Amino acid sequence: MDRKVLGRGLEALIPAGVQDNRERIQNLKLHQISPSRFQPRVQFGKEKLEELANSIREKGVIQPILVRSTGADQYELIAGERRFRAAKHLGLEEIPAIIRKIADADALETAIIENIQREELNPVEEAKAYRRLAQEFGVTQDAIAKRVGKDKSSISNLLRLLNLPDKIQDYISQNMITMGHAKALLSLLDPKKQAALCEKIIKNGLSVRQIELLSQRGQTRRAKTVAFTRDAEIRNLEDKLQHVLGTKVRILHGKKRGNIQIEYFSLEDLERVLKILGVKSS
Repeated sequence: MDRKVLGRGLEALIPAGVQDNRERIQNLKLHQISPSRFQPRVQFGKEKLEELANSIREKGVIQPILVRSTGADQYELIAGERRFRAAKHLGLEEIPAIIRKIADADALETAIIENIQREELNPVEEAKAYRRLAQEFGVTQDAIAKRVGKDKSSISNLLRLLNLPDKIQDYISQNMITMGHAKALLSLLDPKKQAALCEKIIKNGLSVRQIELLSQRGQTRRAKTVAFTRDAEIRNLEDKLQHVLGTKVRILHGKKRGNIQIEYFSLEDLERVLKILGVKSS
């Protein structure tokens, strides 16, 4: 199967009136069709499903679903799960279907593209689908971006959502917080702090800008705490060295390197310090 990109539309995946020896269209019994293992969508809104069912009741199934054969008179759904579910809801026995030979990676890719074009995937569902393409089929982020017609940065930002705690991912899926909120939360490294701040977003209706400011303040406080802790450790080492050497010692610590200054008051005092350090003066 040729790789298709999002910008060409679903007609690129299901071309009208153009078929080859790999695919055909026919009515299939609903009991012959099993749900897709590669369906990225988890949530199916009841209201929209009811609207689709009413449309099918009035006009029938206008666009065939897409399936692949899994054995004798058995098929796996690739695209069109909402149509399939609506038909079952109405008690229909058959549904028009395009039967196509398609590999696993193409099955997942096609399901993703169909759902993205219909704007039916929430950000977490979309991210998990891209992760499956990467982990199970070795598709790079660059390749994913080209196939679905998005920038690589968009794919990367979506995949980063999966670093958030599961509870926050659920809030994103339920539209309780936005992608902007999620990006701001990702600036915090501690999952507990992410969760606590997320609860404040929901409880107090905080804006993305407010969350960004709170995150920045938290990072500044953390940096100051680390610096204070490091300074205290250095002073403690200076005290220990001064006690051992019997003279003033100063440790100058930089980001990558530093030096130690040891005071002495005469050549005899220098020889005494060197003797303690195990260094012979001559």
